[in-house]
Amino acid sequence: MRRFILMVVASLMVSMVAAQVTVDRPYAVGADISWLQAQEDYGVVFSDGGVEGDAIEILRDNGFNYIRLRIFVNPRSELGYSQRDGYCDLEHTLQMARRIKAAGMYLLLDFHYSDNWADPQKQIMPQAWQTYSYDEVCDEVYSHTREVLQALEAQGTMPDMVQVGNEVSNGMLWPYGSVRHSFEGLCGLLKEGVRATREYAPGAEVMIHVALGGQAEESERFFDAMAQYGVEYDIIGQSYYPEWHGTLEELEANTKALVVKYMKPLIVVEYRDHYLDIERIVSSLPNGMGRGTFIWEATSPQWGGLFDERGAATEALDRYNGVVR
Repeated sequence: MRRFILMVVASLMVSMVAAQVTVDRPYAVGADISWLQAQEDYGVVFSDGGVEGDAIEILRDNGFNYIRLRIFVNPRSELGYSQRDGYCDLEHTLQMARRIKAAGMYLLLDFHYSDNWADPQKQIMPQAWQTYSYDEVCDEVYSHTREVLQALEAQGTMPDMVQVGNEVSNGMLWPYGSVRHSFEGLCGLLKEGVRATREYAPGAEVMIHVALGGQAEESERFFDAMAQYGVEYDIIGQSYYPEWHGTLEELEANTKALVVKYMKPLIVVEYRDHYLDIERIVSSLPNGMGRGTFIWEATSPQWGGLFDERGAATEALDRYNGVVR
C-alpha cells in the first residue's frame, strides 16, 4: 500500500512539473558517439578534409546538433561492459558532456539501467541490484537517475533529453520489468526514472525508447500499455534496422500512426542505413511531430561509417550538411 500511495503522489507531482516544461529546441540531427573515448584512447585521430580536429566539432560543422550518450550503472562490474576502463560510466559521461556542451550542442542521455548492453534480447539487472526486491529496484532506478543528473547539473552540463531505458520493447531490469505476462512491472520502473528526471532535470524532455520501427501491432501494444499504466513521457523513440524492424514503407506507416494516435513527437533514435529515406519519413510526419534522427555509432567505421578506420571523415558525412532546421 505504501508503494502504491507513493507512486500515486509521484505521478501527480510529475504531471505538475511536466505541465511547466516548455520546449523550444530544433529538429535533432543527432549522432550516438558513445564509443568515441575508447577510439581516442586506442589512438584514432579524427580529421575532415585532411585537417585534424575534435570529432564532436567535426560533426557539428557537418550539420549535427545533438549528441547521444549511453550510460551504464557499473560497467566495471563482473557483468560489465568495460571492466578494465569503465567506459560509459558516470566519470566518462561527465567528461563527454563537458565536450558536447563546449561545442554548443544538445545532449541526449540514454540510461541503460544495466552494467552492460540493454536491448530487446537482454535487459540484465545490474550486479549490485540482483538480490533486491522489486520495490528496492524501483528505489535504485530513482536514485541512480537522480545521482547522474545531479552530477551533470553540478558541472553545468544538463541533458536536454533523457531516455528512461534503452530499447525497452520487451521490458527492462528482468525479471521484474519483463513484459512477457504484464506491463505493470515495467511501468512501475519507468515511472521512477521519469520521476527522477522531472525532479532533477525539469528542463529535459523524456523519451521512451523501443525497437519496433516498422512493427505497428507491437508498437501499439506497447504504447497502449504506457497509457493504461499512466507512464508520463514526452517523446516516442524508435530504433530502425531493416533486418529486424521491417521495410521503409512499414516504418513510415507505423510512425505516422503512432504520432496521430498518441499525440507525441517521434524520433528515430537509432538507425544505421537509409539516412535520406529515414530523414524524409521523420521530417514529413503529420503536424510537425517528427523531431529528428540519431545515427548509431557515428564515429565507428563498422556502423555509422562517417569516419574510416584512421578517423578520416568519409563522403557519407557530407549528406548531413544543411539538414539542421
